[in-house]
Amino acid sequence: MSTHVYYVPSINIMGRGCLTEIGPYIQDLKLKKALVVTDKFLVKSGIAGKLLSVLDEAEVQYAVYDEVKPNPSCKNVHDGVDFLKTNGCDYLISLGGGSPQDTAKAIGIIATNGGNIKEYEGVHKSKNKSLPIIAVNTTAGTSAEVTINYVITDEDRKVKMVMVDKNSLATISVNDPELMVDKPASLTAATGMDALTHAVEALVTPGAYPVTDATALAAVELIFSNLARTVKNGYDIEAREQMVYAIFLGGLAFNNAGLGYVHAMAHQLGGVYDLPHGVCNAMLLPFVEEENAKYVPDKFRKIAKAIGLQVEGKSDKECATFVIESIKTLSKEVGIPTKLSELGVGEVDIDLLAENSMKDACAPGNPFIPTKEEVIALFKKIL
Repeated sequence: MSTHVYYVPSINIMGRGCLTEIGPYIQDLKLKKALVVTDKFLVKSGIAGKLLSVLDEAEVQYAVYDEVKPNPSCKNVHDGVDFLKTNGCDYLISLGGGSPQDTAKAIGIIATNGGNIKEYEGVHKSKNKSLPIIAVNTTAGTSAEVTINYVITDEDRKVKMVMVDKNSLATISVNDPELMVDKPASLTAATGMDALTHAVEALVTPGAYPVTDATALAAVELIFSNLARTVKNGYDIEAREQMVYAIFLGGLAFNNAGLGYVHAMAHQLGGVYDLPHGVCNAMLLPFVEEENAKYVPDKFRKIAKAIGLQVEGKSDKECATFVIESIKTLSKEVGIPTKLSELGVGEVDIDLLAENSMKDACAPGNPFIPTKEEVIALFKKIL
């Protein structure tokens, strides 16, 4: 009989206006001073100010590190560690999407384990638990606030390093849809498709089991019902809130089941060309899953049913085709590009991308392990 370990933050706060309620939870931790990890956009847009007002009201001491880049680098991380030490901080509050969340995790791991962040690439490489993290999410997509995964770009190798580390799990996650209403449609679309990729990959990976299937399928259904609404009208708070629940559920699924070759390949595009992660995932998703459907057709029957197909009497191939075409339709509806040329990418070093994809920490989670030639063929579908 197989056993499973299920990772989830000990406290998860979600729903409209929940940001205003986090003060007492932070006070209960009885820590001294927080390092708020965020980016300059969130500071300029006023989102950071909303968090800082809550902290001020709760008399929480803090310093702000706002140097996080869209694809955070090793330098980002180590500059943050220096800033944390200089300011005498003993825990972190991450504010933002995947980039600030991942940066905070990396800072927290280095603060308690030492060394260089490059040493922690791979699975469960650290010995000590991170500094406590209160992860305040501002995008409906990455689910980084609830996972044991984080991604940092090695700017020397131009590789996105994937860390899967139980010691990086946040203490508290916060998902307030009111922090997401001002997000541009393009960001809403990219992060939403990222969330869909998480849920689909969590369903088809060999690491899936009934608990992860249940949350992933619920996430898929919520995303198909609400993502286009949020892209068309960012102030549709009901749809935003449903997307919050979707990313939470999908995050729990892939956090405990794993991912696959969509992420393995998307990481390389982001690392080499500095492209938006969610967009890369969305472009690759239908083509990788078209191949995966040959190996786990029963999973696509479940997905098809979750997004509205009457599967009785339908063949596995018909169900898989419905899913693939539905993904393409949703991507088009929310404005995802279909070709790398639309993102300004000219010549592509496919050999390098394929080789690095096969080394990525997400690759072993795919239903089948493609050859280098098969990976190259998949990349060529989005050239």
